[in-house]
Amino acid sequence: MSAGTLRIALVGNPNCGKTALFNQLTGGRQKVANYAGVTIERKEGRFVAPSGRMLQILDLPGAYSFDTVSPDEKITRDVLEGNYPGEAPPDLIVCVADATNLRLHLRFLLEVKRLGRPVVLALNMMDAARRRGIVIDVPELQRRLGLPVVETIAVKRNGAKGLVERVDGEVPIAAPKQPDDAASRADLHAEVRALLAATVTMPRATAKLDDTLDRWALHPVFGLAILALVMFLVFQAVYAAGKPMSDLIGDGFGWLGGHLAVWLPAGPLQGLVTDGIFGGLGTVLGFLPEILVLFFFILTLEESGYLPRAAFLLDRMMLSVGLTGRSFIPLLSSFACAIPGIMGTRSITDQRDRLTTILVAPLMTCSARLPVYALLIAAFIPSHRVLGMFNLQGLVLFVLYVAGIAGAMLVGWVMKRIHRDKSEHALLMELPSYRMPKVRDVGIGLYERSMIFMKRLTGVILALTILMWALSSFPAPPAGATGPAIDYSFAGYIGRGFAHIFAPIGFNWEMSLALIPAFAARETAVAALATVYAVGGDSGALGPALAAHIPLASALSLLVWFAYAPQCMSTLAVIKRETDSWRNVAISFGYMFVMAYVASLLTFQIASALT
Repeated sequence: MSAGTLRIALVGNPNCGKTALFNQLTGGRQKVANYAGVTIERKEGRFVAPSGRMLQILDLPGAYSFDTVSPDEKITRDVLEGNYPGEAPPDLIVCVADATNLRLHLRFLLEVKRLGRPVVLALNMMDAARRRGIVIDVPELQRRLGLPVVETIAVKRNGAKGLVERVDGEVPIAAPKQPDDAASRADLHAEVRALLAATVTMPRATAKLDDTLDRWALHPVFGLAILALVMFLVFQAVYAAGKPMSDLIGDGFGWLGGHLAVWLPAGPLQGLVTDGIFGGLGTVLGFLPEILVLFFFILTLEESGYLPRAAFLLDRMMLSVGLTGRSFIPLLSSFACAIPGIMGTRSITDQRDRLTTILVAPLMTCSARLPVYALLIAAFIPSHRVLGMFNLQGLVLFVLYVAGIAGAMLVGWVMKRIHRDKSEHALLMELPSYRMPKVRDVGIGLYERSMIFMKRLTGVILALTILMWALSSFPAPPAGATGPAIDYSFAGYIGRGFAHIFAPIGFNWEMSLALIPAFAARETAVAALATVYAVGGDSGALGPALAAHIPLASALSLLVWFAYAPQCMSTLAVIKRETDSWRNVAISFGYMFVMAYVASLLTFQIASALT
C-alpha cells in the first residue's frame, strides 16, 4: 500500500446502508466519475483518521453475489480481485451488512471472504435490529467468521466511530483464497444457516411496523391509489415550493442585468452580457429551485424504502406492457435525467426487458424539460384553483408527466408485440425496512445534483447561449431595413428554414430555432427563446414576450413536443455505450421524433379548432 494511505473498498448488498456510511465518512470530500470504458458510476472519497492516516474510500456498486449477472456486480468483483484495468486493488475490504437481514447479507460476505483479501464486517443498522428484539452475539460471530466484526449505525452522528478505530489500526490477516465453483457456492447456504443458528436470535422475520404499513402500501387497490397520490402531491409541490424561489432568482438577474447595461457602452459587448449571458443563463438558473424540489422528493422516497415497494406494486401492470417491476426504479431515476436511468438498467438481467427500458427511459420527463414546462405553463396557463385546493398550473405539469409515462407504456406494449415473448419474467427483489430519511444524505444528494446542473450551466449551456446570441446578432441589418434586426441574422435564416418542417404543428421560426440547441441540452430552449426575444436577464419578461408572439395552440403544441421529443445528444451517446448498437440509437431517435410530431400535430389542430 502507499505510505500513509489506506485504500478501502466499501461493498455490500443494495439497501444495506453502504452509501449512508460512505457519506458519513467522507462528507463533501467526494469525487464522482465513471469507470473507464463504461457508464457505471465510481464514487471515491477521502477521510483523515484520528491517527492522521489518510483513508481513501471507494464506494463500489451494490451486489448480491459474485455469480455475476449484471455489469455492476462484475465491476465490483473485478475491482476487489485487482483485475479491473487502471484500478488498484484495495488494501482492505469493508463489507457492510444489514443487521436486520443477515441471512442474505452473510452469504455475500462469505463470497467476499473467499477472495483472499483482508475483510472487516460492518454490522450496520444495529439500532433497528435492537428495536426489533434481534440479538446478535458479535464475539461469537467474529470467532466463527475469523475476521473483525464492528457495529455501526450509519445514519447517526459518530455511528461509524468503531469502524474508523478498527480500520485505523492493523490491517487484519486475510483468509486464504478459495476456489469459486458450483460446489463451493452450494456450501455457502449451509454455512450461513449454521452461523445464524449459533449467533442470531430473531423473534420475527420482519418488523411489525413494516408489516402494518405494507398491508396498505402493497395493497393491489389502495397501494396504487397511495402511489398516485404521492406522485400527484410531488408535482403540486414543485410549483408551490419552487416557483417563489425561481421568481426571486429571476428578479435578481433582471435587476443585475439592467444595472450592468447602464455601465456598459451600447454595442456588441452590452448585447452579449445582457441578452446573451444574463438573458440565457439567468433564465435557466431561475428554474434550479423547482428542479431541486423534484430531486428532494425523489431522494426522500428512495431513502425511506418506499421505491422498491412501488416497483413491486407496479410489476403486474408493467408486465402487461412489456416491462417489469425491475424497470420502475431506472425509469423513476429518468425523471431526474435519462442518463442515470439508462445506466440503472444494468440491474435488469433479461436483455429484452433491459433494451425496452433503455428505449423508453427518455420518455420520462427529465429535469431538463422542467424549465421549458415551467416557462410555458407560467406564460399560458392561468394560476387558478381547481376544486378550491389544487393549482391548475400544477395539474397541467402532472398531466405532462403522465403523458410521458403513457407514451412509455405504449412503446413497451408495441415492443412486446413485436418480440412476441411469451416467457415469464418473475420479479425477485428485497424489500428494505421503512426508515426515516436522513437530512445529511438527502442534502448530499441535492448538493451533487445542483453541482451537476451548475457544471452544465457554465459548460455546454453557456457555450450554446453565446452561440445563439452571436447567430441572433450577426450580420447586422442592411441599410434601410424595416423589419426587426433578428430577421436579417443567421438565426433568422436558419429558423425560417426549419419553420417549413414545423409549421404544420404550429411552430413559428423562433420556436423552430430553439429546438436546435435543445438537442444538445433541453434547458437551452429557454435560453434560446430569451436570446431571440432579447429580454435580457429578466426571466419575468420572457413569459409576456412569448404570450405576445405565440398563440395558445402553438404553446400547447410545444409542451407536447417536449413531452415526447428526441432526447439530447448525451442520452443518445449513453444508449450507444450501453447497447453497443447504432441501430438502437437510430430507433430511439426515430420513434421519438415521429411520436412527438404526431402528438404535437394533433394537439395543435384540436387546440386551434377549440380556441
